[in-house]
Amino acid sequence: MPLTPLRPGVYAPTMTFFDPNTEDLDVATIRHHAVRLAKAGLVGLITMGSNGEAVHLTREERSTVTRETRSALDEAGFTNVPVIAGASENSIRGTIELCKEVAQAGGEYALIVPPSYYRYAVGNDETIYEYFTAVADGSPIPLILYNYPGAVAGIDMDSDLIIRISQHPNIVGTKFTCANTGKLTRVAAALGAVTPASPLAPAQRAAPTVSKSDAKHPYVAFGGIADFSLQTLISGGSAILAGGANVLPRLCVRIFTLWSEGRLAEAMEAQQQLSAADWVLTKAAIPGTKSAIQTYYGYGGYPRRPLARLSDSQAQEIAGKIKSALDVELSLKDIA
Repeated sequence: MPLTPLRPGVYAPTMTFFDPNTEDLDVATIRHHAVRLAKAGLVGLITMGSNGEAVHLTREERSTVTRETRSALDEAGFTNVPVIAGASENSIRGTIELCKEVAQAGGEYALIVPPSYYRYAVGNDETIYEYFTAVADGSPIPLILYNYPGAVAGIDMDSDLIIRISQHPNIVGTKFTCANTGKLTRVAAALGAVTPASPLAPAQRAAPTVSKSDAKHPYVAFGGIADFSLQTLISGGSAILAGGANVLPRLCVRIFTLWSEGRLAEAMEAQQQLSAADWVLTKAAIPGTKSAIQTYYGYGGYPRRPLARLSDSQAQEIAGKIKSALDVELSLKDIA
């Protein structure tokens, strides 16, 4: 089967939902959430990312989440929305095995961080290069590099290394959760990343400075935090892949729509609204994001222990701080 293309737009690393009493997977809510995000206009979903609590799940549970997400999208008519899945282990062999499991569960792309457990042994360019290229050789699905220093003991791949690794034909993108827009700009320009159409963008994109031999998919440069959705577009990036889209998907999509229509001042206003709310959700982390979903959408529940449950007063505080952005969100209509 041909791959579903990765399009410019908004992607969300979806939450994993649990029964509040047993902490078993709440499959019905996982499926409902996936469809809600697709209806809001998201063009791709990521299971088992940082927001998906993959570190708290068994491998069988991870496959179940990916499989049910894919199934729910297909049954709702969203066959054009690809599912990407986190698939990182600290060994090359283990990561390849996870990539195979992702493919079997219906995932079309794998999102992978560098190895980091033995930080001072693996935190160098040559070891990281070998890791990613060896995994790309053995993976049945394409890889997206995940540059997230906060999750991998501070390992932060620079633009030169990302461009070098990305010469592999089975590596098709990078998620920049380092929040370094200069790095994103350099990588996107060097690899000719796909971009959304907009009268604000250059009339003709410059040719990539580095050719990807035998490339099967245009390169995708993902802004990794909702905080810089508009900045990603201005910098020549392709898409935003951010946890805030679980709560504010329509507002995220609105920024892309306004950009595509050349309405920069309105896009800046929407970005300000999104950034203010996303900072609240970022500080509240997974418990706070689930709490916000529960307050405003009637589902969400709690994370799996040892992540703590918020008190009622904490949940109310978060809901109050993001209310102005949620008012905008709820005033917007679904795309699909």
